Amino acid sequence: MFNYGIGGNERKIDQAAEGIADIPQNRTLFATRLTGDPAPRPEMVYDLKTTEEVFAHYQPETEVEFITADGSFVNENLRMRSLGDFSKKGIIAQSAFLQDLDARSDAYQQVVRHLKVNKILKAALEKPEAKAALLGIFQTLVEELSGD
Repeated sequence: MFNYGIGGNERKIDQAAEGIADIPQNRTLFATRLTGDPAPRPEMVYDLKTTEEVFAHYQPETEVEFITADGSFVNENLRMRSLGDFSKKGIIAQSAFLQDLDARSDAYQQVVRHLKVNKILKAALEKPEAKAALLGIFQTLVEELSGD
């Protein structure tokens, strides 16, 4: 029995090929609802030949609720205008909250990389007195930057 996936063209799942391609003229695309609002009634749409035309016609968007570190909620509206908008970068580009989280993640990863390769910093963190002095410097810098 064949194991097929969904795409613009029928394809086996174990084949390394793009799942969505331009739809040939003699095929039909079934699209699902990509918005939180129910459709008033089913609608037949003809002459949509590419995924870009489908996105332009339906203009899917949804309201997303994020939970912050302090437990509060942030609501944002995400609009999908191409398949790229479903990727990690596409979603982050639309959300100020996710952009902030991504920037923090990058900063933390950079600190971890420095801790892994900086031998002097590693040695300082292994000695309790050097570690305490380094923490004191960081606390002073934080206070100066925050204006306290």
